[in-house]
Amino acid sequence: MSIVVQKYGGSPVADATSIKRVAQRIVATKKAGHDVVVVVSAMGDTTDDLMELANQVSPLPPGRELDMLLTAGERISMALLAMAIGNLGQDARSFTGSQAGVITDSEHGRAKIIDVTPGRIEAALAEGSIAIVAGFQGVSQTSKDITTLGRGGSDTTAVALATALKAEVCEIYSDVDGIFTADPRIVPTARQIPRISYEEMLEMAANGAKILHLRCVEYARRNNMPIHVRSSFSTKEGTWVVDAESVKDGANMEQAIISGVAHDRSEAKITVVGVPDKVGEAASIFRALAQAAINIDMVVQNVSAAATALTDISFTLPREDGQKAMTALARLKDDVGYERLQFEDSVGKVSIIGAGMRSSPGITASYFESLANAGVNIEMISTSEIRISVIVAENQVDAAVNAAHEAFGLGSDEVEAVVYGGTGR
Repeated sequence: MSIVVQKYGGSPVADATSIKRVAQRIVATKKAGHDVVVVVSAMGDTTDDLMELANQVSPLPPGRELDMLLTAGERISMALLAMAIGNLGQDARSFTGSQAGVITDSEHGRAKIIDVTPGRIEAALAEGSIAIVAGFQGVSQTSKDITTLGRGGSDTTAVALATALKAEVCEIYSDVDGIFTADPRIVPTARQIPRISYEEMLEMAANGAKILHLRCVEYARRNNMPIHVRSSFSTKEGTWVVDAESVKDGANMEQAIISGVAHDRSEAKITVVGVPDKVGEAASIFRALAQAAINIDMVVQNVSAAATALTDISFTLPREDGQKAMTALARLKDDVGYERLQFEDSVGKVSIIGAGMRSSPGITASYFESLANAGVNIEMISTSEIRISVIVAENQVDAAVNAAHEAFGLGSDEVEAVVYGGTGR
């Protein structure tokens, strides 16, 4: 029998009623003739609640103990789901990440998967059981300590297990009916995308689309594992994330120029003002940020003023890393000799994504014209082969998303999107 891996996010298992509904869907998949492996997230906001509790006890909880605490949420979900499946007459066995063979490095809070050795999962499937695996967690290859994979870790767990088990598909269940051309909370007429390529989904995930995590899509693309994004609250077809050729085959026509509009309100902007225009100064700045483990997104350097031979360097980064970045840069002031630092956290990023723009001139002009007509000022610009991103004031993000969505004709004639659980995950 073919193996199907299903992942259920926090909203689909938020309470006992939801868990029973998910159990019925899993059992139906089993009865349809598939071996089923299920990856679950913690119930609802359990992880956030545990994090808050840890911070009440300790302002700086040790990484090892925090991981031990946070993984309890998924263990609760997996055990309750196994019980619910048992009540429906099917045998289910629950496994922690380490029991499932998810081997990681030793970086607590954001571990990376090194290998998956799913021997116990395969044994359970061979005996006719449904395997329930706690997502978001693994075990360090060196220290043997419990680790967590960071944001979106359950998605990554599911794709990694699907790859190791040579599954037919990895189904990601959330509380929306698939992937849409924009966030339906901002654009009510956003249209569902039937198929999207790994490359386009990577860009959407990297630029703020919350439905799939970036690492999950990277893992799937590397191993050519199809991802099927669906809602656990409906039986609609959802969205397939596959290779570009399969997107064309499925659509039976040329791909749309623009696939969707993504936005991100979690970024901040730092400007290093008055940097001497000398070889190596930019390298010193970004080396200090790298040593502080800060990821940089967009970078702009102005042409130096002839009179002063000074330039400004602006870049964006995760807002939560803003203070750490300012501290790291402050230590460089005497060495680099810049004048001052500026920090702005009231910004947002809006991106258009589409493989079709490779062969379609005028996309940039159309995008910028749509923003200008909506009165949106552009602060920074970044591009790739299939993406154009801009930084705008945070209070203009909604206007920018709607303007871009309308400019490229991405809307539907009717409201398609329903967020059943309220979070979109």
